[in-house]
Amino acid sequence: MRKPLTVLLTASLLLSACGGWSTSRVNPTNWFGSSSSTPVPATEGTTVAANPLLPANADRKGVFSRPDQVDKSVPIQTISALSVEPTTTGAILRVTGLASRQGAYNTHLKLDLSEENIANGTLSYTFRVVYPNEPTPQGSERTRTITEAVSLSNKDLEGIKLIRVIGELNVRETRRR
Repeated sequence: MRKPLTVLLTASLLLSACGGWSTSRVNPTNWFGSSSSTPVPATEGTTVAANPLLPANADRKGVFSRPDQVDKSVPIQTISALSVEPTTTGAILRVTGLASRQGAYNTHLKLDLSEENIANGTLSYTFRVVYPNEPTPQGSERTRTITEAVSLSNKDLEGIKLIRVIGELNVRETRRR
């Protein structure tokens, strides 16, 4: 009777010392903090890194090629929430935005591959939507709220210190702890 009681008391004392796990940097739920909103910076233009696998004359068209599609998407009006949820293979970046009017569709998070962001350890996205050509009512906030998510692998997050999502009126950021 004494041995099981001694083992039980020893195990409970050892496990009570493990209370620091929730605040540990090793805990994946502590990798990124809560997001914060900042105004959109004025930029003259972004540069996209060239793909070395594409030939230099890739702009030539073939006989049966189709014309390039025009991108009709625009940044969403406001980014209202940003969260990074850890998974076993990386993380899920979930962004909630508020469109300027009802009917927005074809939402996507467009990755910005500028050399400045890569050098600073920043993963930058623009939350883009397409609005119908016909006028639609503005409606309530609930009917204009849109959520978009993207899966990020551990390799994508390697060396990333800041995740930024850009909207028309604001930018939301979350930093690695």
